[in-house]
Amino acid sequence: MPRTSPLPWLVRCAATAAALLLACGLATAWIGAALQQPAVTTRDGSLITLNRYVREPVPDVVLVGSSVTWRLKEEYFSRPRVRNLALAGGSPVTGLEIVAKQPRLPKIILIETNVLSRAVDGALVERFTGAERAGALFLRPVRTAIAAFETLNHAPPDAAKARAERQDLLSQSPSGFDNHVYVERAVGEMNAEEPSARAKDNATLIKQLIGEIERRGGRAFLIAVPFSPEIEATSSVRATRTIVQDAFPDQGAWLAIDAPLSELRWADGVHLDERSALIVARATEKALAER
Repeated sequence: MPRTSPLPWLVRCAATAAALLLACGLATAWIGAALQQPAVTTRDGSLITLNRYVREPVPDVVLVGSSVTWRLKEEYFSRPRVRNLALAGGSPVTGLEIVAKQPRLPKIILIETNVLSRAVDGALVERFTGAERAGALFLRPVRTAIAAFETLNHAPPDAAKARAERQDLLSQSPSGFDNHVYVERAVGEMNAEEPSARAKDNATLIKQLIGEIERRGGRAFLIAVPFSPEIEATSSVRATRTIVQDAFPDQGAWLAIDAPLSELRWADGVHLDERSALIVARATEKALAER
């Protein structure tokens, strides 16, 4: 009696298991979407941003920062392969450490130096670089299938329309919004803050991480997103600037953002409004092209 090869049976089992995993993943995605609350917390937003980064192909340019850099939306850049990993309410060093510890690096990493008074979020770093991250790789094929399904059902915005909207925004006059109440509040808070100890620690860690990135063939540049003149004059901003400049005196380590200050406006002196963020993003891209 001829022997039957076990291979077809193994193939059928593997296909069935893959189908079950995919079905579970899709069901989880649909149920999660149905039960999702209208508001997303800051940490939820960070998880979404970082999950997207480790799941998708490595981009050419990555920005890491706080809510200051978060305003520089990816769609403001003409390059298609730009990812903004700025974490609202977080430290630029958190995103930098996560990027630096991935198996593959982007070509260029831009590191915000405006806010260095916050500690690195060790839990986030561990989640996206440690054992939990390694265990999650098993489900990458399922997540890829779910992402493809979502892409088919949620088409990206029309590129031509988006470009026209951005050009229309740039053609408008700077906002006349009276933000003096918010600026006064921010100035008081930033004059009361003493960032020196934490900023020194973060500057040291940034230097170490940049060294690791460059040894692996990557490039990293420091950036300072423009603040309003009132905020630039606060003691915490001046102290942070001095610490970072002392840590990185070589101007080759910096990417100078030459945006016209007369055209920029801020919601509170710290965070750029939409038109201003678009102008700064374009200036950042121009500076990259020149480097």
